[in-house]
Amino acid sequence: MEPDSVLKTRFAPSPTGRMHLGNARTALFSALLAYRQGGHFVLRIEDTDAARSTVLHAEGVLEDLRWLGLPWQEGPFYQSRRQDLYAEHFEALRAQGRLYPCFCTPEALAEQRRSQLAAGRPPRYDGRCARLPAAEVDRRMAENQPAALRFRVPEGQTVVFEDLIRGPQCFESKDIGDFVVRRTDGTPAFFFSNAVDDADMGITHVLRGEDHLTNTPRQILLLEALRLVAPYYGHLPLITGHDGAPLSKRNGSQSIAELRATGYLPLALVNYLARLGHHLEKPGLLSLDELAAAFDLAAVGRAPARFDPAQLMHYQKLAVSALPVDAFLAFAELGDDRVPEAVRADFVRAVAPNVNFPAEARAWAECLFTDQPLVGTDDLADLHAAGSAFFRLAAALFEAHPDDAGAWTRAVRDQSGRSGKALFIPLRLALTGREHGPELRDLFALMPRPIVRARLAAAEAACAVARSEMP
Repeated sequence: MEPDSVLKTRFAPSPTGRMHLGNARTALFSALLAYRQGGHFVLRIEDTDAARSTVLHAEGVLEDLRWLGLPWQEGPFYQSRRQDLYAEHFEALRAQGRLYPCFCTPEALAEQRRSQLAAGRPPRYDGRCARLPAAEVDRRMAENQPAALRFRVPEGQTVVFEDLIRGPQCFESKDIGDFVVRRTDGTPAFFFSNAVDDADMGITHVLRGEDHLTNTPRQILLLEALRLVAPYYGHLPLITGHDGAPLSKRNGSQSIAELRATGYLPLALVNYLARLGHHLEKPGLLSLDELAAAFDLAAVGRAPARFDPAQLMHYQKLAVSALPVDAFLAFAELGDDRVPEAVRADFVRAVAPNVNFPAEARAWAECLFTDQPLVGTDDLADLHAAGSAFFRLAAALFEAHPDDAGAWTRAVRDQSGRSGKALFIPLRLALTGREHGPELRDLFALMPRPIVRARLAAAEAACAVARSEMP
């Protein structure tokens, strides 16, 4: 049976922590696939693991998706509220004789796994509880011994499916082993609720990490037993860190919430993630609609995708530079009194190319519009080398050219004999305390005249002090 003709993708995180880059890329690819086809992007919160799931983390998923700009058309659905549906399907499988109780303790299962690995065999459940006599099962159940429910995998069956990314896949049922579909506390296991919900919600295309690849044949067997339609599956390559190991806190991973708090823009993040393991011909900063139009499953690679902070920063620079004036000021958290209204547009135009994060923009506002003699931590050796006479001359010529940076610097050049870096670095240090930054003429135009005078006077005084302290 073919999936429904209306394309539906889903993002189905477990709310056991904040969303990380791998989650975010899965959500993004799933959303882009749906948006491109005019389908639906469904949000489902898989919160059946009560011991690890929290409402706070579930709310964090919604917050992160909204911040990333990924609207969902259906949901959010919460698995913890769908127990009646799961009970109905458990009963259907029980009636077919496809389920049996498993009384194995976690310790017994761990020992079984160790023995199989030591013997060079792949770990899989050996089916010991499937062979228990009915009377023994009844006795244990009457004693209320903790029991999970396992799905009886059919013998001699081959599970074949076409992976949307990895191509043809083939699994033998003898290599799978009977698996748990209901935990001892009565809650459905991932294999079960995930597959049942996909079918019930009409999900047609599932994109998820390659670590789920071996889950897929189990879920296909479940859905076949329940006579439900399986979606198309595509398994994305893992994201690795700079060391080639799976991305983690140890090798540079940050949660979406942490990246947001640092000051990354959502458009920067989605532009980078859209290219992480996915070849995108179109360069530059793209809108979400443009990313969706360019998204192609055939362009998703199979090799691990390495996270590159420098590439993320590249898109951050593009996103910051593209912000309109009001949006830039909001991004930088610069209130009405931080940048004079008359020069806000000029301020943004001057500093945006030199800013990656809000704190940097606020530092430039403080540098340009607050009355402080010198700012920054750059080496002031070049300032001292220019000497107090140089800044006395610069201050005098400023009075002759208070509104024309070009005329002022030319006059200082002609009368001091300094040019190039020997001219501009001392002036830049005097006015901003920094050797690098926006064009000096743009900064000069922004700075209130009294502040320029005060900075030049402070530079002259600093040089005089430095000279007096020389041995």
